[in-house]
Amino acid sequence: MDFSGFDIAVGALALLVLVLLIKGIRTIPQGYNYTVERFGRYTKTLSPGLNFIFPFVDRVGAKMNMMEQVLDVPSQEIITRDNAIVGVDGIAFYQILNAAQAAYQVAGLQNAILNLTMTNIRTVMGSMDLDELLSNRDAINERLLRVVDEAAHPWGIKITRVEIKDINPPANLIESMGRQMTAERNKRAQILAAEGLKQSQILEAEGRKEAAFRDAEARERSAEAEARATQVVSEAISKGDVQALNYFVAQKYTEALGKIGTATNSKIVLMPFEASSLIGSLGGIGEIAKEVFRSEGTSGAQRLAARPPVVRPGDN
Repeated sequence: MDFSGFDIAVGALALLVLVLLIKGIRTIPQGYNYTVERFGRYTKTLSPGLNFIFPFVDRVGAKMNMMEQVLDVPSQEIITRDNAIVGVDGIAFYQILNAAQAAYQVAGLQNAILNLTMTNIRTVMGSMDLDELLSNRDAINERLLRVVDEAAHPWGIKITRVEIKDINPPANLIESMGRQMTAERNKRAQILAAEGLKQSQILEAEGRKEAAFRDAEARERSAEAEARATQVVSEAISKGDVQALNYFVAQKYTEALGKIGTATNSKIVLMPFEASSLIGSLGGIGEIAKEVFRSEGTSGAQRLAARPPVVRPGDN
């Protein structure tokens, strides 16, 4: 079959269109952005999906990963404010937010982030004492994140996290810290023991104080009762009731005999008085009890006159 010139032209045109389509269609995977350069100048950014560019005029520049990425920070030695040398390593997380800025604002993005993080680790941790360095890791991470993120902002990236992984002091310094920790614990134990002894002594003293107060109060009540009893007996005697005196004397006799009888060092008791005297006093106690329960119609003087005489054994 013979092809005319028109057929050849149409076929060539169709082939050209097919080539242009193949060259111009770009499929961008999820999580990536591609920059487009026209004659070497940035024009636009291709997002994930199907995109079209002008063949032979536009070309794909940088292929930027827009997902969050991890950057390992190698170990480095840092001199703290108190002249201690420690080894420190870490890890940084970052995410590209603007593909054009990340591609054209800095050369070697990961290397730039790495060096920026390492220098700020030396700056932040070098301004702290060793004890502060070991006990404030969260504060160090927060300060590093703020400083590094602010410095990397013009590059179109976001520093999401900066973490210090390991802080390794020298072996001799670790040994000294162990001895210091042991001494501190012994000091705390001694302080707690002293506090316990102090509280025990305070409680014991308060107990003695309370007991002394109670004893004094008891003696005061006893003295008041004794004074009241003496007053009652005195009033009864002044009214002519001599039996009250007999009751008072008998009570003292009884108390004295009880004390003598309960003495541990007394086996034989020699009594310089007659037992009949105590019996007579007890008879007087009985008479007083009768007078208490007798009706109140008769006066005290009449009752005393009408009372028969008390006959005590041994009286003549």
